Amino acid sequence: MRKAALSRLFVFSLSLLIIISLLLTGCTDGGKVGLEQNKSSNTVLVTDSAGRTVNVPEKVNKIGCLYAFSGHVVAMLGKGPNVVAVVEGLKRDKLLTQMVPTIKDTMTPVSSGAINIEELIKADPDIVFVQTDTASNPGEVEKLQKTGIPFLVVAFNSIKEQQFAIEMIGKAIGAEDKAKEYIDYYNSCIKQVLDKADRIPESQKLRLYHSVNEAARTDTRNTLPADWIEVTGAINVSVDKNLKLIEDKHFASLEQIYLWDPEVIMANESGVADYILTNKQWAGLKAVKDRKVYQMPNGISRWGHPGSLETPLAVLWTAKTLYPEMFTEINMAAETKAFYKEFFNFELTDEDVTKILAGKGMRISKGSKG
Repeated sequence: MRKAALSRLFVFSLSLLIIISLLLTGCTDGGKVGLEQNKSSNTVLVTDSAGRTVNVPEKVNKIGCLYAFSGHVVAMLGKGPNVVAVVEGLKRDKLLTQMVPTIKDTMTPVSSGAINIEELIKADPDIVFVQTDTASNPGEVEKLQKTGIPFLVVAFNSIKEQQFAIEMIGKAIGAEDKAKEYIDYYNSCIKQVLDKADRIPESQKLRLYHSVNEAARTDTRNTLPADWIEVTGAINVSVDKNLKLIEDKHFASLEQIYLWDPEVIMANESGVADYILTNKQWAGLKAVKDRKVYQMPNGISRWGHPGSLETPLAVLWTAKTLYPEMFTEINMAAETKAFYKEFFNFELTDEDVTKILAGKGMRISKGSKG
């Protein structure tokens, strides 16, 4: 395993160790969050992504989602109207705010990763979901502990870990059955693709470059995209290669990308595929010359993103895009409609489906009023 991949794994493991250390320190402090919190017969024990076992209320009425992914999951599990605190990014998800209009007016007690404790207390959630960056920051942990509100860490770097996080959220908010339905669907999509992709000879697998948010940002080993792209029968050209690590994000130089010369490029951020196709610096790449640069779909999140709930759809879409003759049975328009109807109880119009699959216009830009 290369240095960059080991670096990311070390950072993630260290973060989880810091989280556990910080939170175990607060366990003996009366009303603070930790293993001894809220001892009563009206609580349930939930183990979060950091391995912490936390007592949470048996009946959760108000939910704080200080990590966008958790907000998507809570909405999918039918508890969207119960959300009382969110990060600003959730308000810019056009599809999510159609599904759960109350999100638009929900309090946002987080700015640039810092929690406003007064605003969080005012929102008065019964439980709060946070991401690793928040839970590994001693100052932010101290703020959360002072509120006495139970909080659970949501983190994942693989399909298995993502599914665990969804199961954990389902248990915490009393929606375990719905969470299981989603995970069953997730696994069925993986099986559907693997049954055929596993038969592709190594010499015939397409070499793929995956652009994450920015043209030169990409995947390394021990990330969710590296995991799900492998399912589709593609060779992810950046995995196990030397990448530049900047604030826990991995970047490739254009020179490196030319050395890899991928046959296909997929970009999950709106506008990036067009940029790659029209920028002269990228023009010599095989994928660009063959016009095999694709904008990935965007629903409530960018499909296949490291923090995307729509990973099963990304698996199907990518397999269909890479090997259309092999996956003729996959109809992405029908699959997309069925997914949001089944898991969000939301009827998409044909126009909605077209926009989602085009991956454009589904998010309000920062600073815009929409």
